This record gives sequence, C-alpha cells and structure tokens, in this order.
Amino acid sequence: MNKTRLLFLVPLFVLASLFAFNSYADEVTISWKKGAYIGEVANGIPDGQGTWFYRYDKYVGEYKDGMRHGQGTYTRPDGSTYVGEWKDDKFHGQGILTFAERGKYVGEYKEGKYHGQGIFTFPDESTYVGEWKDDKRHGQGTYTHPDGTKYVGEYKDGKYHGQGTYTFGSGPYSGNTYVGEHRDNKRHGQGTYTYADGEKYVGEHNDNTKHGQGTYTFVDGTKYVGEWNYDTAWNGTGYDKDGNAIATISDGVMTEK
Repeated sequence: MNKTRLLFLVPLFVLASLFAFNSYADEVTISWKKGAYIGEVANGIPDGQGTWFYRYDKYVGEYKDGMRHGQGTYTRPDGSTYVGEWKDDKFHGQGILTFAERGKYVGEYKEGKYHGQGIFTFPDESTYVGEWKDDKRHGQGTYTHPDGTKYVGEYKDGKYHGQGTYTFGSGPYSGNTYVGEHRDNKRHGQGTYTYADGEKYVGEHNDNTKHGQGTYTFVDGTKYVGEWNYDTAWNGTGYDKDGNAIATISDGVMTEK
C-alpha cells in the first residue's frame, strides 16, 4: 500500500550547539531557526512531557532521552494526525493515523509500520480489518467494499494468498462466491465457485480461471466432469441428472453419445 508516512521529522537535537537552555531546569524552551521545544528536560535533553514545533508540524507528548517515547500526538499542517504510542522516535504500539485525504488506520504499530491487528478505512469507505506485517496486509483479514464485495481469508504481502472466501457485490458477477485457494490476488488451486443462479464449479483454478481437474454442475442437474483448459472444458465426460454419460469431450471438441 502506497501512502505518505508522517515521519518527515528531522532529528530534533543533533545540533546541540544551536540550542540555548538551562540544563538544570525541569522545563525549558529550546529554540532554533525554524522550530522550538517547550517542556521537561533531563541532563540537557528533552525527557518527560513536552511540545515540539518544526515549521508547521507539531508534536505534543512524552519524551525519553531526547526522543519521542510514550504517548503523543503529531499533527501536520494538512490536518493529518497520529495519536498514540511512540518508541525511539517511531510509531510503536497502539495508535490512530488519520490522513487528510487517504483514509484512517487504527491499530498496532511496530517501528513505524502497521504491524499486528489493525483497521484501515479508505476514502471510498472500503475497509480492511485484520492482520498486518511491515505495512502490508498479512495473515487473516476481511476486506469489504461499499458495493458489498467482500474477501475474508488469508493475505500475504498485501495480496489474497491462501484460503479465502470472495463474495461479489454489484455488477455482472453479483451474488457469485468463490471459496478456496488464492495466490497473488487470484483464484489459484482447489476451490468452489458458486454462481448466483445455482450453477457450481468444484475443482482446480489457475489465474482466475477453471484449469485442471474439476466438475461443473448446471442448474438442471447435468454436469461435466474432467479436465479444463483456461475456462474451456477440454477432456472429460458429460452426464445427465441421473448420472448417465451423454457426451465426451476430447481436446475441447464435444461428441454426443
């Protein structure tokens, strides 16, 4: 997921010679060319509660050994905010990151990245609820679109990968569902695809198509059992609803019995 991270911050105190403060005071004002720190210090560096300004950015919260550490709120001039836990100058622990135009994340962080359980709400009101790793959807999760389209299952590196259920919302595939294996955001492996009218395919998939061994059952009970080649019945047998063979298919060509 591409997004603008809020950690645009420069190290706050690397140019200590520019600062003017009383190192023995419990609370001081530290000023430099484009910013200031107002708050508690220990041994001459921020430690405890404080407020930091840099140009139009602002942080209000806890410090430890000169770094943001503990609870704090960071605000950007465009209205983007982070409210939550920090460790060693990075988002770490529970937090809420609200973008001005790109949505909202509520959940766990690790070293500045989405990591653990979290909820991301997109500008179009789509939502993802589930596990994250290194800023990507990873593990179990549910992605819901405003039109009712939904995926519930496993993710890897931000993509559908593993076992999952995909339900189509509005549009030409409305009411269709797929339950089975996915790879790289596509149906891949064993699965069951059920159509809104009741027809069903059970078998192998490849690149979002019926491919390999599988059984397709029609609404009237007739079925095809055999091999598929990228959505085309290739080598197999057709049966009526009573199980009697009524046709064969060889290399995509059907011969009736």
